[in-house]
Amino acid sequence: MPITTITVLGGSGFVGRHVCQQLAARGYRVRVPTRDRERAKQLILLPTIEVVRADVHDPAALAAVLRGCDAVINLVGVLHDARGPRGFAAAHVELARKVVAACRGAGARRLLQMSALAAAPDAPSAYLRSKGEAERIVRESGLDWTIFRPSVIFGPEDRFLNLFAGLLRRLPVLALASPQARFQPVYVGDVAAAFTHALSDITSIGRDYDLCGPRRYTLRELVAWVGRTIGRPRSVIGLNRPLSYCQAFAMELLPVKLMTRDNLRSMEVDSVSDSAFPFGIRPQSLEALAPAWLATDTPRARYDRLRSRAGR
Repeated sequence: MPITTITVLGGSGFVGRHVCQQLAARGYRVRVPTRDRERAKQLILLPTIEVVRADVHDPAALAAVLRGCDAVINLVGVLHDARGPRGFAAAHVELARKVVAACRGAGARRLLQMSALAAAPDAPSAYLRSKGEAERIVRESGLDWTIFRPSVIFGPEDRFLNLFAGLLRRLPVLALASPQARFQPVYVGDVAAAFTHALSDITSIGRDYDLCGPRRYTLRELVAWVGRTIGRPRSVIGLNRPLSYCQAFAMELLPVKLMTRDNLRSMEVDSVSDSAFPFGIRPQSLEALAPAWLATDTPRARYDRLRSRAGR
């Protein structure tokens, strides 16, 4: 039977909004559960998207949300561990179990799962281990599953490039933990396209896909590129491993965690892959896209805005 109605868990998040928009553009009916409708306000106006108030960690609420759906996309994830539903165990492992059970109960055979590059039961970080455990649960579910494992995802609202852009605008010198960590950034629109294509491609069932952009960078190279792009080139002091962990420990004490020691352990594994991007999608480059939203406060950008306002 063709897939027509899809529940997207995490649909109000950074990646989720792009996935939902692409699904709506293809005519799918999309259901987005959220505890805060304000977070999903960008989706409410799209005609084929239904935003419902629900706590997906409640098995009864999850079962109700999945009723009548043909497929489920699970994008829920957290970067920092915590107690309750915002921790790795609840958000990654326990939710995966609940989703599998709810899919079986609702008769939704198709499950697309967001994981992470280098996720594995023996990975060095709790984040990657929890993602690896969620993968195991999905693989053993008996459902028609597909798993996606992206490197770091960039886009207009990301918390990666935009974080460094904000720091570089404020600091004359940046002390950088794990400067040699390697990434292969992938554009959020390409990630969303992979999820959307998989729904109509039966050959993707029972497979996992690495999602990476066309170029690899060290963290130091990425930060330097962001600095040049926003017109704020800065000196970057790369910290060794002990100092990196000292910095991360100090940041864990802040009200808003920018980095943790577990994040550093994740970066000990290169977030890169030799696998081709699936479904014939040609991944777009950082250099081609990111300046459009990063370079909005450079002298040239200010000059262009003034010219535009003057009608020149």
